[in-house]
Amino acid sequence: MVKAFRFDRTGGPEVMQWVDVDLPDPGPGQVRLRHTAVAVNYRDVLVRKGVHAASLPSGLGTESAGIVEAIGAGVTGVAVGDRVACVSGPDGAYAQARNVPAARVIPLPAGIDERTAAAMMVRGMTARYLLKETYRVKPGDPILIHAAAGGVGLIMCQWAKHLGATVIGTVGSDDKAAVARAHGCDHAIVYTREDFAERVREITGGAGVPVVYDSVGRTTFEGSLRCLRRRGIMASFGESSGEPEPMPPHRLGYLGSIFLTHPSLGNYTATRAELLETANDLFAMVASGRIRIAISHSYAMRDAPQAHADLEARKTTGSVVLIP
Repeated sequence: MVKAFRFDRTGGPEVMQWVDVDLPDPGPGQVRLRHTAVAVNYRDVLVRKGVHAASLPSGLGTESAGIVEAIGAGVTGVAVGDRVACVSGPDGAYAQARNVPAARVIPLPAGIDERTAAAMMVRGMTARYLLKETYRVKPGDPILIHAAAGGVGLIMCQWAKHLGATVIGTVGSDDKAAVARAHGCDHAIVYTREDFAERVREITGGAGVPVVYDSVGRTTFEGSLRCLRRRGIMASFGESSGEPEPMPPHRLGYLGSIFLTHPSLGNYTATRAELLETANDLFAMVASGRIRIAISHSYAMRDAPQAHADLEARKTTGSVVLIP
């Protein structure tokens, strides 16, 4: 038996229950991972609230790091005692231990501790595919990153700056603006008191940006479209404020023949080779010091409901982790 969070109805943090669950031996192609750190992502909040579908009763979380305790039949390339990170469903990372597919287990280099790994895998790999594949950022590009002081945003600001971009970010307060600037954001726009689309046009001399990275959704979507230059890319990769209103395809033409995409990490790391290439690129950036992983809050695992409440109340910046 291990302790884990489960919920049998959707709702607020109070639906999360810390309970005993059976953990069988790992099956073929699986490893048992004893967690030493687990990430809290906004996606977990959306799953708990029912915005993202889950089969109830359900666990929570897909991202964790720890030590391999046991391996199932046919598993190669990983051994008991190895330090690893894992990003894998179904939801169940909010637990002392879990069984995961060996194909989604990533060995940790010596210079990356487990808390850092848990805090950075989804966020860092997301930043990597957005900046290097969804739109390949080039030196001199002005780009717009929403939620620039968040977990993904802080990594994106640093990585984009390394790539030579002029980084424009939106944040909700002056304190968060200072955090974003400290991580490479050239222009931090406090969207609660400024029209960020007008400010972006001002910064770019009226030209707009070639790409907008928008994880906020409903409250920023329309303004984001106004920020794009002709044939720009709207990368809508999250909906923390809710789903945007539907938009007819012909409107993309009126807005400058822009492109709209909703990229996801799973589609950029679908194969083992893609997963390792993405993770190893991230490890190299962190090991070199070009990217610093900001863990703003650590909570005991049993306090995960409070972590959710703080995340929803926008009391956190950077990454949030749970410690079993």
